[in-house]
Amino acid sequence: MREFTFTTPESTDRALAEAHHGTGSGGRGSGRDGGAAYLAGGTTLVDLMKLGVLAPSRVIDINGLPLHGIRADEHGLRIGALERMGDVAADVRVRERYPVLAEALLASASQQIRNMASMGGNLLQRTRCPYFRDPGAPCNRRDPGSGCPAVTGHHRNHAVLGTSDACIAAHPSDLAVALVALDASVRVLGPGRDGDKNRDGDRGRGSGSRTVLLADLHRLPGDTPHIETSLRPGELITEITVPPLPRGTRSGYLKIRDRQSYEFALCSAAVALSLRGNTITGARVAVGGVGTKPWRLPAVEAALTGRPATESVYEKAAGHAAEGARPLRQNRFKVTLVQRAVVRALMSLGD
Repeated sequence: MREFTFTTPESTDRALAEAHHGTGSGGRGSGRDGGAAYLAGGTTLVDLMKLGVLAPSRVIDINGLPLHGIRADEHGLRIGALERMGDVAADVRVRERYPVLAEALLASASQQIRNMASMGGNLLQRTRCPYFRDPGAPCNRRDPGSGCPAVTGHHRNHAVLGTSDACIAAHPSDLAVALVALDASVRVLGPGRDGDKNRDGDRGRGSGSRTVLLADLHRLPGDTPHIETSLRPGELITEITVPPLPRGTRSGYLKIRDRQSYEFALCSAAVALSLRGNTITGARVAVGGVGTKPWRLPAVEAALTGRPATESVYEKAAGHAAEGARPLRQNRFKVTLVQRAVVRALMSLGD
């Protein structure tokens, strides 16, 4: 692990200023060589620093910032970015109103890690691709232009949707899949520029604030897989917002993996159905473990809406789940798996 400067800013503005000062050649506050990195739970950052994958020159501990709280009302759910995953999963309002979110959190990592990991940090966790995590191996995400050995090497756990010749790594977050299905968004703050609105709504220099849909937070790899999100340099996620679900909506999360606990998804499905009688009036479906980002399935949703909630309808709709897939030899099974996972997740809502 390389030497770095460690700071504990007492205000959000100070944290943003330090991140802006330390973005360096890595840009986007990513913690690459010479960059700055925010530290919350540290369950990803510290591991990657120990491995030598990340080498930030400045680590900014944000745990003292006022980015906590869980608020639920008729307008939806608001979660501070520093809330711990375990606390959100245990919140009665989350469990009763958004079961898909609670189930996705409980399927993530281990109890010990959930007690440490922050909600915002989980959304920004890095891929578990073994080539990315090995500093001695080429990897376009870690070292742009060096190549993607997973394409011809070991890729059983990798993505089949949203891939490119430059990267086929699957996105690892269960939480992000559930939030994409729920049309959630994040509030972010960044070092202000002339003309930005600060937190008080005034224009001028200060902390620039904006809202980013979860569906737009993570980027497809294309030919720039090292740019993983739409966050600007030094920006900080401060809050997650989930809109209210229609009354009577049923939701759930299914995770398929090689072992029952402490394992990343081979495939997962977050589903929510709104019903009038036995007719589906609204559907939300997103999948994980198979995409380079959390993957929403609008074609599946359209095939469900207006139809009866039956297994045959689910099976026909799930036939659209792998549209556009580009499987390779070792992960071809995921094409069938994602279709079956969607059906299983939908069927579980009637249990």
